[in-house]
Amino acid sequence: MASFWVWGVALVVYGAFLSWYVNWRGPLSKAEVETLMGRMRANNVGHGDQDEMPVMQRFLEEDDGREFYMLNVIRMSGGDVADPVTGKMRPAREVMAGYTRMFMPALFARGGHPALAARRVGGMVDTWGLKEVPEWSMMGYMRYRSRRDIAHLVCDPRFGGAHAFKFAAMPQTFNFPTHPMIMTLASPRIWVGLSLALAAAVAQIGLLLFAAPN
Repeated sequence: MASFWVWGVALVVYGAFLSWYVNWRGPLSKAEVETLMGRMRANNVGHGDQDEMPVMQRFLEEDDGREFYMLNVIRMSGGDVADPVTGKMRPAREVMAGYTRMFMPALFARGGHPALAARRVGGMVDTWGLKEVPEWSMMGYMRYRSRRDIAHLVCDPRFGGAHAFKFAAMPQTFNFPTHPMIMTLASPRIWVGLSLALAAAVAQIGLLLFAAPN
């Protein structure tokens, strides 16, 4: 019976994981939205070809408190681009790394992570109603813990300079938030829990075998 403590440890670890991974604070309040939008305006947020502020404000005001996934479709520059800091010509993917090195740790700290990334391997299929179709390079599906988290990331002044790397490497992109309708890939809630359960079971068996009389 003494070996059952390993399950307690597994439960504590899983609880700590859920405390980080799940949004326990619920939807944004009206006051929070106003504060965050004020910070965005103060930081001159908005880098697209259209005014992004009304779109972001509506997205925050309609917060349901759930996680969401941001679909990103990207066209990377085919050749070398100028490094926004040094001016040296470098491959676009290397320049893009200047942004991801700053963004990914901040995203992970707020319970977000890449859910799927894929590069293009063929031409456009079933495409119509578009006058021009860019030569898209890849897509990414990013998991965000909540709309509150993406708002705080957007407001973070540390990323002001980091965006220059993204703009230099990516001449074209579009993205929009989604709620998956069908998701066959296992959520970390499942595979982390199963991994901890497996580790606890193996540890318990090992302790029982070690304690068994010869």
